[in-house]
Amino acid sequence: MYQKSDYIGVFDSGLGGISVLRHLKKILPEERYLYYGDSANAPYGKRTTQEVIQLTLAAVEKMDVARLKALVIACNTATAAAVGLLRQKYKDLIVVGIEPAIKPALDRFPHGTVGIMATEVTLREEKLDSLLHRIVVDATVCKIPAPGLVELVESGRLDTEEMRQLLRGILQPYADKLDALVLGCTHYPLVADEISRILGKQVLLFDGGEGTARETRRRLELAGLLHEGHGEILWENSSQKEAFLELSQKLLNQR
Repeated sequence: MYQKSDYIGVFDSGLGGISVLRHLKKILPEERYLYYGDSANAPYGKRTTQEVIQLTLAAVEKMDVARLKALVIACNTATAAAVGLLRQKYKDLIVVGIEPAIKPALDRFPHGTVGIMATEVTLREEKLDSLLHRIVVDATVCKIPAPGLVELVESGRLDTEEMRQLLRGILQPYADKLDALVLGCTHYPLVADEISRILGKQVLLFDGGEGTARETRRRLELAGLLHEGHGEILWENSSQKEAFLELSQKLLNQR
């Protein structure tokens, strides 16, 4: 029997949000988490904005917000398209969206060249252009789409030659040109080591997972909702395949 407001819900279009869950567990180890991946409908990045909104709202309803004290949208695409609507719909729920770590990257390299690797939806949303307009002064920003990458992660093909070839095709045109790369999809940190091998260790990688986890802790602390006890994770996925739950646990424990 679930008690009301016991869990932090973590939602992603599939398995990518596990990279955010890692940060949450590190910062809030005693919390109880409900992870919901919509792998049956992944990837979101190639869908229309309206489709992303509909899928996100439907998935959150399946999570049953009555058992949540907070909801973390651990998906850049879903955050860009639907976080405002979720906050309007669930006014009594703490809703935290993930943002691409563009500002930290530009703070570190204000006159440098920063790449933003993200899904098609994230790159085309007005929210991203508005953010860039506000904070970019002298830096050069490169938008880098990564078609096919989410699908390989979702199928568990991370440490494969297929993954390496895909990443080389996406990133080699930017080798020796970037100071930093913002990982603008939560699936991408799961292959961060391979990305660094292609671009070189001198290119710093930034992702929004840690900042999202810290903001979640701040909001819970402010509301007096921090949990003390033994942490746990409940796994749910719109795909009923047992392989997704096994892969979820493997990715969480992967160094």
